[in-house]
Amino acid sequence: MTLLAIEPEAAEAPEFRDPRTFVKPEVWEREIALLMRDNPFDEVMATPLFHAAVSYLVTAMEKWGRGLEMCCGRIVDIAVHVFILDTRNYREFCAEHFDGRFLEHIPEIAFKYDGSVERTAQIIADNGFEVDWKLWEADYAKCGPCSPGSNCH
Repeated sequence: MTLLAIEPEAAEAPEFRDPRTFVKPEVWEREIALLMRDNPFDEVMATPLFHAAVSYLVTAMEKWGRGLEMCCGRIVDIAVHVFILDTRNYREFCAEHFDGRFLEHIPEIAFKYDGSVERTAQIIADNGFEVDWKLWEADYAKCGPCSPGSNCH
């Protein structure tokens, strides 16, 4: 009698969209350096933060006009600020990928704790990006910088 060993197929890891493909390599490195310059981050922290910021910005632009009220939390927002404040590179990013549409950042004075950060992380995951859940979970109970109740994105 001959026995055949049947090996189960290895589960394929899901293919995620890579936010690095949306940012020129030299700009990616610059934004990481700016994050480290202006914050108490090393490269191990700055890289996933910028990854999350670009994933958020791309998703927000792609979902524009759907009334999803996407908001990143305070931690990810640090990297969003760094990119937006590097105006020339942010403007070129928008022009290249979104026909020049520009995602404005209009922070609210008062925070509203409405679950928008958690919903946003899930929208980003559903849009094909890998989400570092620990970065997002830290701000689940907090509000993002959007104007609550408005058609942010």
